[in-house]
Amino acid sequence: MTSSTVAAFLGLLTLPAMLLIAAAVVIAVGARVSPRLSDARAWLVREFGANAVAMAWVVSLVATSGSLYFSEGAGFVPCELCWYQRVTMYPLVVVLGVAAFRNSRLVRWYAVPFAGVGALVAIYHYALQRVPALDTGTCAPEAPCTLTWVNEFGFISIPLMALTAFGAILVLLLVFHRQPLDSSS
Repeated sequence: MTSSTVAAFLGLLTLPAMLLIAAAVVIAVGARVSPRLSDARAWLVREFGANAVAMAWVVSLVATSGSLYFSEGAGFVPCELCWYQRVTMYPLVVVLGVAAFRNSRLVRWYAVPFAGVGALVAIYHYALQRVPALDTGTCAPEAPCTLTWVNEFGFISIPLMALTAFGAILVLLLVFHRQPLDSSS
């Protein structure tokens, strides 16, 4: 499998994930003011809430696998900001996997900070790629943060893929995760 094939596949996964994130945010925010959106949110929580942590785990697993493929398989040298994003994504594979297995109530306390920080780094990294003038020269010349290894559909780069993964994890944990009845975990 070539790096362009993997990039295209991950880019195709990114598009619907971005739409789902936007729809989930609209529904979650709109549910506070509209009874119809409140009903839609209740339905989504009822249908997907029990599996939200498992779905977040799959997202983290795909993101981690893609990250490892790009660096180890395709030979893309990760920049400093890529490493920070990895530091926040890789532990989510373990944290969310264990939480899904144990049906843990506390997963938000552990996973949301990682995903939130990772999303902030990804936003900054994507901004650097789109506006290289923002770079203050702190990244290493051999792996500049402004380098765009992937550019699917003219706008999806690796930091945007990471941002989408972090966003999907946050939406699944904050919007759709239904708390289990057992409070002992």
